[in-house]
Amino acid sequence: MDAGVLYISVPYRTCGHLCCCGCGQEVVTPLSPAQWSFTYDGESVSLTPSIGNWSLPCQSHYWIRDGRVRWSRRYSPAEIDRNRDRDRRLLAQGPGSREPAQPSWLRRLLQFWRS
Repeated sequence: MDAGVLYISVPYRTCGHLCCCGCGQEVVTPLSPAQWSFTYDGESVSLTPSIGNWSLPCQSHYWIRDGRVRWSRRYSPAEIDRNRDRDRRLLAQGPGSREPAQPSWLRRLLQFWRS
């Protein structure tokens, strides 16, 4: 693989790239409704959700948006564990499963005042 290139195989439902931190590790993301998906707007590609390389020594975390890397903050070991647990639950629930969105602080405040 070449650095800076996102390889997409629709027949094999997978994407691959070298870790964006520069460590040289290969990163493979399976494409499925319960895992990753990509969009192509005719010019650039976005991959959703973020890439959390928790199993790699670098533990890098980033988004691929509009053909560019957007870095995320470093997660603590506890946050990594929570993410892994959530991902396992969603994968077990099947295609199209998503974690319910957390209500915004404003919505929670309104709910508090209404109760």
